[in-house]
Amino acid sequence: MKFAYRFSNLLGTVYRRGNLNFTPDGNSVISPVGNRITVFDLKNNKSETLPLATRHNITCVGLSPDGSLAILIDEEGAALLVSLIRKSVIHQFNFQKPVHSVCFSPDGRKFVITKENIALMYHAPGRKREFNAFVLDTTYYGPYDETTCIDWTDDSKCFAIGSKDMSTWVFGAERWANLIYYALGGHKNAIVACFFEENSLDLYTISQDAALCIWQCDTDLDGLKHRPPKTELSQQKDDEFTEEQKGKEVRGKANTNEQGRREKVKYSCAAKYFFNKEGDFNNLKSAAYHKKIHLLITGFASGIFHLHELPEFNLIHSLSISDQRIASISVNSTGDWIAFGCAGLGQLLVWEWQSESYVLKQQGHFNSMVSLAYSPDGQYIVTGGDDGKVKVWNTSSGFCFVTFTEHTSSISAVTFTSTGYVVLSASLDGTVRAFDLHRYRNFRTFTSPRPTQFSCLAVDSSGEIVSAGSLDSFEIFIWSMQSGRLLDVLSGHESPISSLCFNPVKSILASASWDKTVRLWDMFDSWRTKETLAVNSDVLVVAFRPDGNELAIAALNGQITFWDHENAVQTGSIEGRHDLQMGRKELDIITAKQSAKGKSFTTLCYSADGQSILAGGLSKFVCIYHVKEQILMKKFEISCNLSLDAMEEYLDRRKMTEFGSLALIDEGAGDEGVAIALPGVKKGDMSSRHFKPEIRVTCLHFSPTGRSWAATTTEGLLIYSLDSGLIFDPFELDINITPSSVHKVLRQKEYTKAIVMSFRLNEKKLIQEVLESLPCSEVDVVCTSLPELYVEKVLEFLASAFETTRHLEFYLTWTQRLLMLHGQKLKTRATKLLPTIQFLQKSIQRHFEDVSKLCDWNRYNIKYALAISQHRGMKRPAEAPVTDEEMEEAS
Repeated sequence: MKFAYRFSNLLGTVYRRGNLNFTPDGNSVISPVGNRITVFDLKNNKSETLPLATRHNITCVGLSPDGSLAILIDEEGAALLVSLIRKSVIHQFNFQKPVHSVCFSPDGRKFVITKENIALMYHAPGRKREFNAFVLDTTYYGPYDETTCIDWTDDSKCFAIGSKDMSTWVFGAERWANLIYYALGGHKNAIVACFFEENSLDLYTISQDAALCIWQCDTDLDGLKHRPPKTELSQQKDDEFTEEQKGKEVRGKANTNEQGRREKVKYSCAAKYFFNKEGDFNNLKSAAYHKKIHLLITGFASGIFHLHELPEFNLIHSLSISDQRIASISVNSTGDWIAFGCAGLGQLLVWEWQSESYVLKQQGHFNSMVSLAYSPDGQYIVTGGDDGKVKVWNTSSGFCFVTFTEHTSSISAVTFTSTGYVVLSASLDGTVRAFDLHRYRNFRTFTSPRPTQFSCLAVDSSGEIVSAGSLDSFEIFIWSMQSGRLLDVLSGHESPISSLCFNPVKSILASASWDKTVRLWDMFDSWRTKETLAVNSDVLVVAFRPDGNELAIAALNGQITFWDHENAVQTGSIEGRHDLQMGRKELDIITAKQSAKGKSFTTLCYSADGQSILAGGLSKFVCIYHVKEQILMKKFEISCNLSLDAMEEYLDRRKMTEFGSLALIDEGAGDEGVAIALPGVKKGDMSSRHFKPEIRVTCLHFSPTGRSWAATTTEGLLIYSLDSGLIFDPFELDINITPSSVHKVLRQKEYTKAIVMSFRLNEKKLIQEVLESLPCSEVDVVCTSLPELYVEKVLEFLASAFETTRHLEFYLTWTQRLLMLHGQKLKTRATKLLPTIQFLQKSIQRHFEDVSKLCDWNRYNIKYALAISQHRGMKRPAEAPVTDEEMEEAS
């Protein structure tokens, strides 16, 4: 139970590559984020990343018409059939080759995928349980180059596919007599999209050189005729014909062939239009079409999109939403909202074109995230990235609500003050900035006398003293938050400062450096060195336990050491190098086992109760160690995405040649080429055509409530939380304690005994039933007689119940009486109870914000209603203000 953390959400990455999809109700957007998919609920303002992942980055997503199933296909052609209702994988399949697009038929019975120059039609999985969910129906040949797009007719009788050979092919989904296939030309570049008109075989085709062709068909959908099957009997009769009869038959067939040619489906180009060709506008990248309102949306490489009304080709809007290419476009079912995905910057935008306003505008960090910090109440997370941006995320909704762009270089560290309303960030541009979360502004900028690069940051528990360590001058700078003045410069280290941490209880600053020492500075004693702890290797990170009595140090040799800093005595150590399990990079000459000998933990974080410690580094694993026992408790694999480097322990022999790895060969084929990394370059050359990011964990942080932890990784900001599905966790359980005995005691109105028995059984529904059966007048008496051991458990239950309950006043009464009656006794165990109290505060604060917004809204509505009634002929003077008594009467 204690370490049952499971993947909860992915923040910081809103779109990577692939196609966007709206759910059938039009209220949610499904976006591929690496090897996972995220569902953005636009109506309820929430985002959720599904707890499933493919082995490589997802390139295309197919959504069933009813929105219950989705097909996720990755770069290698491996597919997952996913239930969006259960959020689980139903079936796995491999198409063996990269798939370019996938699309369900409107009736949901079939789906088509395109790979290479062919199209494959499969029977879609139905409600019946089947051994093989994907059954191949037909393979369609025709295009000479790779296929690019698919579209179906409304009645699922035909579909069209576009190709890079500048042609569009129309195929019959069934055996039609007058339509087997039809090829359409007319373009001078690759086809980007093709769309059927509503309830028609008329077709629109759009090519990459920004040309639109409108094709009219001489046959309606009802005019398609089934081809009669050829029976053996008719074949025998044909063999028995005489020569004379055969001659007549040949002449008859010639006549019927001419008649059949006239009955065949024919297409003609009705019109051809060209988009604006100024600049690089003609580099058209994506398109979407809404059949009911005849709205065509096209996106270009310059970040500009056009809205046209078809078939007249009337321009409605032409706007720019980004300076990068628009990789994917999707329209919701009503045609009001348009979703745009920009892969270059990782942007996702949902635009309401009629009111010309944003419904959603989110962007992740352009480069990798470097640092993160939780707010004191656990509601917000602040992240800093290599792109110089500081972003603040809401943990409940999963959205970024403010971005600060004042820094001009990479962010090295971020943190919250104790109030939770100020964010501090240190950067390599030589500044430490303080941001106000009330007014969303940069109200303080701390600088050093000489320009220097700040590598780490710490703020004391009072929020008054800000410290930052330097990379090049080996000094620690101390500022006052109130005045912004530089108070002192601490010298003594002989190498770059790698980490800073304030003691949560005392005014002691611990500084770690590459000179193999950790120095302790007393902030009250004129900032003199209190103690120097010598370590066997370069120190990378240092962290205090929440009670301030222990110090954890991670060094370059892979060891985590624990110190009693008061007596300068080492109390324990963990050899963590074997737990990292570093993978082998594609360009590595040595094996993964040899490479792991030089790896170490780069980030540490104590749990909320201080009994365990979280560690991560240049690996796909995050380890939780028990501090006292110094053993590994659990290891989390943060990613299984093989599109990242250093994921596999052994290289694939199929990618090896006599000259070395295939990754060393730069084919120069656009995005497909792989550039050879320069010596010492870890993050890749951003100007190169392609580079493979390396998996790593840059920062870890436990939530103050202890119920979740977050990690900044190459994938984004991953959040792991305790699994709420595991309910049964008995406490001092006896053989006589059963649900029936609890109900029996409850009927006898022995409330205290019933509560104690329910907590011993520890089933959430039973505890909730017992608590809510208690009369409100008896709460005070029960709280007084409740054993001290169970007070903490009741508070923990109340904190979790606040998230779902509607009985706010009743639970608030419980909380108030428990804290008033047992507050003095709880102070003795303040450190242990801190996560529970913070969890309780977070839950109450969220309800306070929701209720206060609702009350303000109702108050304004009542004032408005009174003002309207006054205007319509009330007897009281018009100038008289609305009083509180009148508002109460109106409510």
